[in-house]
Amino acid sequence: MIDGITTYGSDELINQIKYAEPVFICVIGTTETSKIPGISGAGATPELTEYTPAADAEIMVHGSVHCMDEIPQTVVGETAAPTRSMLTKASLQLADIPFVIVDAGSKITPDLECNRLGKEYGRDIRTGKGVLNPLEIYENAKELGSKLSMMHDYLVIGESIAAGTTTALGVLRALGYDANEKVSGSMPTNPHDLKTKVVDEGLKNAGLNPETDEIDAMQAIGAVGDPTLAGMAGLVISTDIPIILGGGTQMAAVCAIVKSIKPNFDFSRINLATTVFVANDETADLFDLIKQIDEDITINIVDPNFEDAEYPGLKNYLDGFVKEGVGAGGAMFTALIRGNSVERLRKKIEKVCSE
Repeated sequence: MIDGITTYGSDELINQIKYAEPVFICVIGTTETSKIPGISGAGATPELTEYTPAADAEIMVHGSVHCMDEIPQTVVGETAAPTRSMLTKASLQLADIPFVIVDAGSKITPDLECNRLGKEYGRDIRTGKGVLNPLEIYENAKELGSKLSMMHDYLVIGESIAAGTTTALGVLRALGYDANEKVSGSMPTNPHDLKTKVVDEGLKNAGLNPETDEIDAMQAIGAVGDPTLAGMAGLVISTDIPIILGGGTQMAAVCAIVKSIKPNFDFSRINLATTVFVANDETADLFDLIKQIDEDITINIVDPNFEDAEYPGLKNYLDGFVKEGVGAGGAMFTALIRGNSVERLRKKIEKVCSE
């Protein structure tokens, strides 16, 4: 047992990779679904949500934002909940973990060198044409994942995309899973009715009916998904080394895609690592989603003890704001299994936030 981590499932993989060398992969992308008012809290306005993935990547690489005037934050009263990328950046620095940025399809291009999987950004899934090039993204991700797997012992995969839980809902629904009112969100109040309505409209306009149609993964992503889902699925399928999926219900959608493409996939080498804020989210049900997909998937819950934080903005996470993203759960999990204490991790996060 490792302090700060609660494991649901097998701890075999943790013991296997404890002294191994990882690489962190942050997959960014855009879905114009994020501009629907009220559907995402990952930006001060619906229009600014399209800048969040690029800004997150720039924070990780440069320590500052180049694509917009201010760091994307969720304002709560007189304080702000720091963006997820600060948690990730602090964790990677603390544990000396190398990372790469992968652009699966962003409307706003970050000011940095990154691996690009395709030239198209994600559209509004209400059109039924959420991703124009899912197969291209997927195949390029497989090639990249194969290369990274030859240089590292295991992959830690995270994402940054606004409205990603809505597109995750879309893909899960398209693939036949009972997912309504089970995906998480970045605000305390989860707009389930709006998310369901958006997905219903997208499936209808795509001419897809999950109850009667055999819908494959690329059809699902193309209709009601987003570029990051295609990219992350390609990375997972590309390799036979251990994988940490850093995130919440969006990673459930990745697992569902992988199972659709490869029904006999060995999920025992997959660990999902997320935050206690997702696990305790009463407006979602990560555990049921994972159980529907494959019971061999181990879930690791990281608790950074933000109730003890001196940096006030971090305490907003305790009230249901932000919760997860940019692979924060996976990055903190990896930092902890590499020998860092929860207190040391939290102080490092506070230092990065204060800077």
